[in-house]
Amino acid sequence: MNKKKLIIYSVFFIGLVAVFMFVISRVTDMFQRSTLTERSTVLPFKFTDQDGKPVTNKNVEGKVYVVNYFFTTCKGICPRMNNNLKEVYEQFKNRPDFMILSHTCDPDNDSVPKMKRYADSMQVNTQKWEFLTGRKDSLYKMARYSYGIDDPKNSVNDIKDDFIHTQFVALVDKNGVVRGQVYDTLKKEEIEKLKHDIEQLLNEPSSGTALR
Repeated sequence: MNKKKLIIYSVFFIGLVAVFMFVISRVTDMFQRSTLTERSTVLPFKFTDQDGKPVTNKNVEGKVYVVNYFFTTCKGICPRMNNNLKEVYEQFKNRPDFMILSHTCDPDNDSVPKMKRYADSMQVNTQKWEFLTGRKDSLYKMARYSYGIDDPKNSVNDIKDDFIHTQFVALVDKNGVVRGQVYDTLKKEEIEKLKHDIEQLLNEPSSGTALR
């Protein structure tokens, strides 16, 4: 075999190896990533937690987190929703890349001290489960356009007259993408589905593209 043929065969072999490695990497990535539907990307946000500290996208970067909306004086669905979410919290509280963000839908009344009292009553680690307040228009924008847990058509012209009251929660992956479905926290089977989907997302690698 002359030198020219040897070079051609070597280049051809190296090319085959490169193609093989590329295909393997893509297949491996496909298996690592679950098939949970990508619903939207989380918009930049800045709210205040129960300790008066700012919370932004940076705080949840690289984490899987559950999002819900409630208000501290609610006597209807909110206590049931948060009690069911506590079951989720208990299962994943020791996972370093998991959090829950609970936003008030009544910020005019839910001040930082009220959110603190509510958080204390839940007896949870507020580094893992944060209770957020802020501007009403910003809170509602996130609920409708980032997390999709309330229909944008429900908005009214005057934000003072607007009100969100929902038992639905959203699930966000490590890259700030809303995944899966809108979960009904009042249904046992959907809480179980939420837990299952959280586990899937926790096992996914982060692409490092979360919003900052």
